[in-house]
Amino acid sequence: MNQAAGLKQMLTALVGLPAAGAAAGHQADGLLAAVPASRRHCQTIAVAGGKGGVGKSTVAVNLGVALAGAGHEVMLLDADTGLANVDVMLGLAPSRHIGHMLDGECTLEDLLLPAPCGLQVVPAGSGARRLAQLHNGELAAIIRAFDELARPPEYLLVDTAAGLSDSVTMFAAAADEVILVVCDEPASLTDAYGLAKVLSRDFGVRRLRMVANMARNEGDARQLHQKLARVSDRFLDVAIEFCGWVPHDERLRQAIRRQAAVVELWPSSPSGRAFKKLAGAVDKWNEPGRAGLDRISFFGGRTAPAGGVPG
Repeated sequence: MNQAAGLKQMLTALVGLPAAGAAAGHQADGLLAAVPASRRHCQTIAVAGGKGGVGKSTVAVNLGVALAGAGHEVMLLDADTGLANVDVMLGLAPSRHIGHMLDGECTLEDLLLPAPCGLQVVPAGSGARRLAQLHNGELAAIIRAFDELARPPEYLLVDTAAGLSDSVTMFAAAADEVILVVCDEPASLTDAYGLAKVLSRDFGVRRLRMVANMARNEGDARQLHQKLARVSDRFLDVAIEFCGWVPHDERLRQAIRRQAAVVELWPSSPSGRAFKKLAGAVDKWNEPGRAGLDRISFFGGRTAPAGGVPG
């Protein structure tokens, strides 16, 4: 059975609405690279979701602050190179961004911005057409720049862009773990499935984690996970594990308006507690094996010239 047609049939039955198509057919060229096996001292976690508006950046920011607040060394890479917003969400004012590093004007360490609880942010640019159209070699150069850090952090979180571009799939596939942020909307489910399909089929990713955002309760969150897992179990060779949920919370909305993390402003709020619980779960994840295809990865141990690999 055609996978796209099967997806629409399954989701129509699950949610009672026509499934929105996900552009899962696009395959990035030139992204796979043989990388020598080496033990990582930093666990890298990409936060993705496919659809925009599901709260992906909110999850990345608050998870990063929660992990840092628990005493871990954490970096957060804003990988939405064209429409960056991590700095805005945290009230930061970067003077340089990833584009300056790619142009050889500074190093990755020069870009690091201090954020609450000791979190360090690597800012991307916003509204720059050139950064929105980075070729694969430049994306690879960003990933490989982390090999040059004198002291890798314990955790690197990567806040990917919306959609299913080469940027999204390349950054997600380069991470040890991928968190899919999903909300209870048909388009969110289909787009998360589309991203899972590409990562599984084209990059050999065999496990993803799912966070249900803006859920009414844990029961609804787990039902949302079951909807996605049933479809992926039937059509894909990838396991999607439930790893947490974030409730609707007015305090979270207020924190966003105040350009701060809710775990810093109101740590005892429902969403604040949820993010701290998620951070505790992440801290118990074991370092995964690199099953499947060899590919360029964060802290992969290979050095590369500043220009990266050919695009």
